Amino acid sequence: MTSTGAAIAADLNTEHLDADAPGALPREQSPVERSSAPTSTGRRPPRRRPGGARHNLTRPAGVGLGVSILWFSLLVLIPLALIIIQAVDGGWTNFAETMRNPQTAAAIWLTVKQALLVTVVNTVAGTLIAWVLVRDSFPGKRALEVIIDIPFALPTIVAGLVLLATYGPQSPIGIDVANTEKSVFLALLFVTLPFVVRTVQPVLLELEPEVEEAAQSLGANRFQTWTKVVLPALVPAISAGATLSFARGISEYGSLVLLSGNLPFKSEVAAVRIFSYIENDNVAAAASIALVLLLVAVAAIVTLDIISRKVARRG
Repeated sequence: MTSTGAAIAADLNTEHLDADAPGALPREQSPVERSSAPTSTGRRPPRRRPGGARHNLTRPAGVGLGVSILWFSLLVLIPLALIIIQAVDGGWTNFAETMRNPQTAAAIWLTVKQALLVTVVNTVAGTLIAWVLVRDSFPGKRALEVIIDIPFALPTIVAGLVLLATYGPQSPIGIDVANTEKSVFLALLFVTLPFVVRTVQPVLLELEPEVEEAAQSLGANRFQTWTKVVLPALVPAISAGATLSFARGISEYGSLVLLSGNLPFKSEVAAVRIFSYIENDNVAAAASIALVLLLVAVAAIVTLDIISRKVARRG
């Protein structure tokens, strides 16, 4: 040890001894020492956890929260509560009778089945289209970007007219699916395709290709890169798009009216069945079908959310 180092060490030892000597001034404690020092009762004060402080709402924030809750209640909560009340008006017996009606059961089953099929197709096709739009450059790319949003822009009755002109009895391409179960599938496919594309596309834009290249440089093949790097990042967006697609599918009405023909036990969907009950002044039966569709939609949302969380965690 050099002479300078020895001198510094001696000074430090002297200061430490002086602080402990009788009559010496008490050494100032650090904030850490003060927080951990025992109190007059002999107990150490509880440690403060990060983020444990209570946040009090300011008056503007409280007003904003109150207005938001009121607005949400008027638009969503109160109407949903009224639907539930109307569905069980007269007891659960009327609800059960509505569900046991063969025509009603067939309409609900057709709606849910076709919505599930459309969701599966859109999940795959929408993800591929989003991938092509983000990762590839080709002539007509801007036009395709605009065309994808057309089902969003068109009124549903106009979409039904377009589908009828293309796939109806006067089809210029020789494909007639009017008044069949296929017409339901085709109409739902048309109006729900943009959901998956537009939810996956922004995530792909944020996912840098360098991340995939880094995974491949570490020995991962294309399949491993896709399943371990790309897919976990896309699963939440795919799940959101699939949920929106399914929810739109089970509630679609306008695009189906012209093409499907609304034939009972063949091409009649739940939304059309609800309208027929309303025309016959049977609001309770219409609300019963609406309640079933609501429960199906909630179940689909919860299921897809659980699946997306598990896949993302596994990735």
